[in-house]
Amino acid sequence: MLTYLLVFLAGAAPGFEVLVAVPLGILRGMPLVTAVLVGFAGNALTIILEIMIFQKLKDWWESRKKTDSTAPSKRTARAESIWKRFGIPGLALLGPVLIGSHLAAFLALALGSSKSQTAIWLLISLAIWSVVFGTLTVMGVDVFFWTREKLA
Repeated sequence: MLTYLLVFLAGAAPGFEVLVAVPLGILRGMPLVTAVLVGFAGNALTIILEIMIFQKLKDWWESRKKTDSTAPSKRTARAESIWKRFGIPGLALLGPVLIGSHLAAFLALALGSSKSQTAIWLLISLAIWSVVFGTLTVMGVDVFFWTREKLA
């Protein structure tokens, strides 16, 4: 039960998200499908909450920018570049691996995407990345064990 909670919380935490949560679950002994679902659920929940409270986050962000005269961060500049080139689908699909899904959601909304489009595209993206990272982890673990058995 502790593993499920850890995977869920890792999925919910910005910076960890499904990219860390799903492999963590698999490496802690969870089946692939379970790790994907639990990691996805944690990440999806926080993305949906973020979208729901976006206006308060945006107000906070704008007040922070007024007091902070520095240039946008590299992650923010990267997100804006992706947005200009590929729109919400590109930002949602590339965001989780390049800038993080939480920042991708916030910036998509700040740059003009609707809440529903942001939610749809980010949930699709999280589902895809959950499966990709889960599969890669299983393949890596299987390859590790296969190699170890062959060498023994």
